[in-house]
Amino acid sequence: MDHQKMLEDFKKRFKISLVITVPILILSPMIQNFFNYSFDFAGSKYLLFILSTVIFFYGGWPFLSGMKNELADKSPGMMTLIALAISVAYFYSSAVVFGLEGRFFFWELATLIVIMLLGHWIEMRSVMGASNALEELAKLMPDQAHKIVDGEVIEIKIKELKKGDQVLVKPGEKVPADGVIYEGDSYIDESMLTGESEPVERGKDEEVIGGSVNGDSSIKIRIEKAGDESYLSQVIELVKESQAAKSKTQNFADRAAFWLTLIAISAGTITLFSWYFITGDLAFSIERMATVMVITCPHALGLAIPLVVAVSTTLSAKNGLLIRNRTAFENARKIDTVLFDKTGTLTEGEFGVEAVETFVDDYNEQDILQKAASLEQESEHPIAAGIVKRAEEDEVELIKVDDFEIIKGKGVIGKIDGRDFKAVSPGYLKENEIEIPDSALKEGPFTEIFILEAGNLIGMIRLGDQIRESSYEAVQKLKDRGIKVTMLTGDNQKTAEYVSNELGLTDYFAEVLPDEKQKKVEELQANGDFVAMTGDGVNDAPALAKADIGIAIGSGTDVAAETADIILVESDPLDVLKLIEFGSLTYKKMIQNLFWATGYNAFAIPLAAGVLAGVGIMISPAVGAVLMSMSTVIVAINAKMLKF
Repeated sequence: MDHQKMLEDFKKRFKISLVITVPILILSPMIQNFFNYSFDFAGSKYLLFILSTVIFFYGGWPFLSGMKNELADKSPGMMTLIALAISVAYFYSSAVVFGLEGRFFFWELATLIVIMLLGHWIEMRSVMGASNALEELAKLMPDQAHKIVDGEVIEIKIKELKKGDQVLVKPGEKVPADGVIYEGDSYIDESMLTGESEPVERGKDEEVIGGSVNGDSSIKIRIEKAGDESYLSQVIELVKESQAAKSKTQNFADRAAFWLTLIAISAGTITLFSWYFITGDLAFSIERMATVMVITCPHALGLAIPLVVAVSTTLSAKNGLLIRNRTAFENARKIDTVLFDKTGTLTEGEFGVEAVETFVDDYNEQDILQKAASLEQESEHPIAAGIVKRAEEDEVELIKVDDFEIIKGKGVIGKIDGRDFKAVSPGYLKENEIEIPDSALKEGPFTEIFILEAGNLIGMIRLGDQIRESSYEAVQKLKDRGIKVTMLTGDNQKTAEYVSNELGLTDYFAEVLPDEKQKKVEELQANGDFVAMTGDGVNDAPALAKADIGIAIGSGTDVAAETADIILVESDPLDVLKLIEFGSLTYKKMIQNLFWATGYNAFAIPLAAGVLAGVGIMISPAVGAVLMSMSTVIVAINAKMLKF
């Protein structure tokens, strides 16, 4: 039976049991004495027995079957406690109906079952509420897609889409599957997937995620991933895995629940024999025993951690953190050393324009960028892509180039408006004895491209693997928390030193091979550091696996993602800080719930056992059920109050 059906089943059993409880209360002698009325007729006790039998077997069935399963697994828990309590009440009261001296416990039986069913219903609604927030991700996908076949648009179901299909996405529609835009550009709302509220601009050859919402322009995309391979499906699967995985905190709660069950049974048994020895009143002794067992029921304890897990997993996904390992997430609060890979993690991982300079009065910086980008638009080199991208960002209009030619290893040449232009490397200038201005060369991990017109140097463009804007803030905030921030990179010493100085890192290691990255992690761990490794490539996988917490950049390789404990969807180094803060909040919430689930036992068990009976303080099984349900509801509400 799935969660939704179980929820409906508990709801139905609760409502029917509640209706049956009303006449049981009216017919019960104790209730009549309490409210000072009399309602008795021939056979009333048998009607009371029949109604109680129905509520015992129908309303109490989930607890009776639960006890059977727990005992079969040799792990008695809260179902065992409830089942024992209602069984004691039912069978003893039934014996009284058929001649045994004593008093009925039918009204306690009925109210106990009703209150426990209500508590379960409320709790399951809380769990379903947290889980449903994740299942809503699946509902992000539209039902149909506009597939383009031979220039015609036809309507097909989403499940029929496959890789390579071409699809039209109209303004305001949801993207049907992961793909790449091959025609058009638009702003895409990815907020439900990444947590980023501001729409992002996407154009030709850029990726779009299934489930995101298209803006005000039509786009045509080529499907790259559909069905189970899609980003959204992987997110849902990761979330399911993380919810199913039990953390150390959860295991502790389960063990505590087991021992609490044994304590309840022991305390109930001791209470029964103690009161019977003192008073000789079996009915009273059974009442005390039942009350103790109800109050000590570890239902809230068993629910304390799963509820927080469900809520935190939902919030994590919405905030761009995919949790693959629950224990690692909870342990994020322990991190005192963060290792970052450089390329693609602290940096963008692609060439970007750092500066544009002009050496003649006839050209400004935009003119130099225009000439360079026009020449490079025909090239597939990463440097060329960086220059063209900058021109597009600055809305620089590109000019048609004639007689385009690549100078292998040196640059490109071509005619623009009939004039000869070149975009070449410093090596080309040296070979042709063209003097390089002192201002053109800068220390750091940069590549310079020089622009020539008719053999004369007119300008220069400096490119580099740009440091992510968020890296500066991420490093500073981590250091403010007393966390050491170190970079591991296979890049050269010069580049590593530049990035380290720019970001103000605690330390760095350059020219490090993949296996050496793992050894660096081991060295730090041997010194007592709790290490988080953040990377995006295959070469980072060994270190990610070895670290106490492996963190993969979402834009990285599948190997890195599969090895890591946490995936940063937005590929933002600042999310490492978010992970640490949210992991700490989640752990605190778990501890709070464990306190709420168990703390009340310190005073509730003695009261239930009747230690204050001498001063007239006595707790009935029904009141015990109310206290137990209240603790459970408090745990549920506390979990739902987790915010980030």
